[in-house]
Amino acid sequence: MNKKDLSERDICTKFINPAIIKAGWDMKKQVREEKSFTDGRIIVQGRMHTRGRRKRADYILYFKPDIPIAIIEAKDNKHSIGAGMQQALEYAEILQIPFVFCSNGDGFIFHDKTISEGQIEREIALDEFPSPEELWKRYLKKEEIQEAQAVKIVEQDYHVDTNGMSPRYYQANAINRSVEAIAKGQNRILLVMATGTGKTYTAFNIVWRLWKAGVKKRILFLADRNALLTQTKNGDFAPFGNDIMHIIKNRKIDKSYQIYYALYQGLTSNEETKNAYKEFSRDFFDLVIIDECHRGSASEASAWREVLDYFSSATQIGMTATPKETRDISNISYFGEPVYTYSLKQGIEDGFLAPYKVIKINTSIDEEWRPTKGLCDKYGNEIEDRIYNLRDYDRKLVIDERTNLVARKITEYLKATDRFAKTIVFCVDIDHANRMRQALINENADLVAKHPLYAVKITGDDEVGKRELDNFTDVEEQFPVIATTSKMLTTGIDTKMVKLIVLEANIGSMTEFKQIIGRGTRIREAEGKLYFSIMDFRRATNLFADPDFDGEPVVIYEPEPNEPVTPPDEDDDVIETPPREGDDVFTPPDINVDDEEEDRPKKYYVNKVKVTVANERVHYYGADGKLITESLKDYTRQNIKKEFASLDDFLSKWSTADKKEELVKELAEHGILLEALREEVGKDMDDFDLICHIAFDKPSLTRHDRANKVRKRNYFAKYDEIAKQVLDTLLEKYENEGIASIENPSVLKLQAFTQIGSPVKLVKAFGKKNDYEEAVKELQEQIYSIA
Repeated sequence: MNKKDLSERDICTKFINPAIIKAGWDMKKQVREEKSFTDGRIIVQGRMHTRGRRKRADYILYFKPDIPIAIIEAKDNKHSIGAGMQQALEYAEILQIPFVFCSNGDGFIFHDKTISEGQIEREIALDEFPSPEELWKRYLKKEEIQEAQAVKIVEQDYHVDTNGMSPRYYQANAINRSVEAIAKGQNRILLVMATGTGKTYTAFNIVWRLWKAGVKKRILFLADRNALLTQTKNGDFAPFGNDIMHIIKNRKIDKSYQIYYALYQGLTSNEETKNAYKEFSRDFFDLVIIDECHRGSASEASAWREVLDYFSSATQIGMTATPKETRDISNISYFGEPVYTYSLKQGIEDGFLAPYKVIKINTSIDEEWRPTKGLCDKYGNEIEDRIYNLRDYDRKLVIDERTNLVARKITEYLKATDRFAKTIVFCVDIDHANRMRQALINENADLVAKHPLYAVKITGDDEVGKRELDNFTDVEEQFPVIATTSKMLTTGIDTKMVKLIVLEANIGSMTEFKQIIGRGTRIREAEGKLYFSIMDFRRATNLFADPDFDGEPVVIYEPEPNEPVTPPDEDDDVIETPPREGDDVFTPPDINVDDEEEDRPKKYYVNKVKVTVANERVHYYGADGKLITESLKDYTRQNIKKEFASLDDFLSKWSTADKKEELVKELAEHGILLEALREEVGKDMDDFDLICHIAFDKPSLTRHDRANKVRKRNYFAKYDEIAKQVLDTLLEKYENEGIASIENPSVLKLQAFTQIGSPVKLVKAFGKKNDYEEAVKELQEQIYSIA
């Protein structure tokens, strides 16, 4: 047997597997081969999308289920023994795996990440592969975890889901790092995980392992929305069983349960005697989970902090998508550095979160509008003579025509894509949300006549709207389709099917902006939701360019002991803590009076102002995780030239590609968005011609042009009649749909071909299957002939 003749899979079977088994690894329980750990990035192109390649490790080795400890990258024997190390290290970094191996069947290169000095990487023989126990002991030593604590806590099994659900790699990372921190005696823990990545499911697995280990027997789960408590208890935490779980709803507290759920505001009161949390002794709880801990728990002045200080002896785990780091409030100062961070950018890159495209729309009055001298609003109030702009609209000045324009653009987008796509319109306040709802109803009168709940206002003051919240978030409920809101839907509500987010509010807070964007990031592949769009009328998406949008949290300011916390300016647009349900208050215009401003109305209501769209532009999510802000043509040209040094280089790659569709997918992963470009260029060009035209300044031929050139050459003449019909039909299909359609092996089963004959008969017209495949290949050569 010559090793050089063996495939990579043969090397695994004949050399790597025996080495692992000999070292004491259980191939069924501890080893997963060809393990994919991402879903592949979703790449949005115009109205179409595709998925990139999944990241896949040849081997992941586990000490216990969902506790990965080693990774092996295999290569065939034509490669050197260390050829796979770079890729293995990249994967190990993502998976937080300490021991890295690569092999070509001759031995292993062993990279030990637990070593900080000395020989980190060395070659070992096949029979020197380390055992699970050896690697585990090394890891515990490096992490300074006592063996007794490891056996009791860290090695505690995960919950076995009867539906076969298991944590994704980043959830396992978060769970394992949290449990290890507790095993080492850490009592304040922060997890930063992007919205839509399963923070509650992660929390359940942490609690399950600690509760099963017997180290945390009484647990308090804190949130700030009733819907979150019920959703958590009956959803991810359901395996605990209702017998040991209880939602605290009043001061009559039954202390016989083990897991409690409570609202912060339900436990605290302005009156000391009504603070329900004091019904418990200070040491009653062993573990406190704080969901959405950015909402106030970090502030020393908040009532929320009172609860955490009272139960200070308990281990406290804060979970957030947006760690609050402001001038006055620091989560990191309270909880410490995050034990694990999983960002929106990484979630999109892995294909677990939906990417987005941004449609920026500016109106003709965004920069300024000034009333004529003495102009009165609809209610007879003389409008203060000054320049108004985006900061003022709907906050101090309402212009009906602008509201109607926004509603019209939203409706035009939905009509062009999907009129039943779940949509949230974020408004300045309740008054604005109400007027926007009315404008949207008028723009969609045809649907509203049949479905009265097509567009609703969901705000804290509206009982009807709040009743529709569950229907809006329900994946199976079609109505309501559009929800206008101010703050109520910014956070904590699981809006799985939202495909359009409209920004019609001035957003100065990065925390609030992240939470709003998070409303669209969930993927529902079975229901066709893989990406979402953001329609921005307020330039709020400029915050995407801020390094803080997806950067590492940094402590901005840590107050000295007893230093007073200065509240933000009441007139500031920056809202650091989004209000809870019912916080929004709308005062009708006729009684809107500011005592300090000489009876001047809080808002002016104006109409008969000419408002038009000044400009509109679509921005796509790029391969680097940033919005493409330049021309799509320029962006595409730059990316193509990174991949292909010259036109000849591209032509060579195109002509030798077995499947053109696979090449196009590969290009998409590198940021070359041909479908989106086609929409912008507006021509019915083939992918081949788009690339040649945009990157190499070649004439812009359409598919129709190319098909006609093939017909004029009459190269079909050498085939018999049935084969000619097949090739002619394939050419027509290319002309209408593109090259990928004729590469599909099932194309002969389509009606256009079955009218000629059965697939078997059509293939036989060329001879054998190989002859048919050669004929299709020759057709492609004719299509792309330069002559």
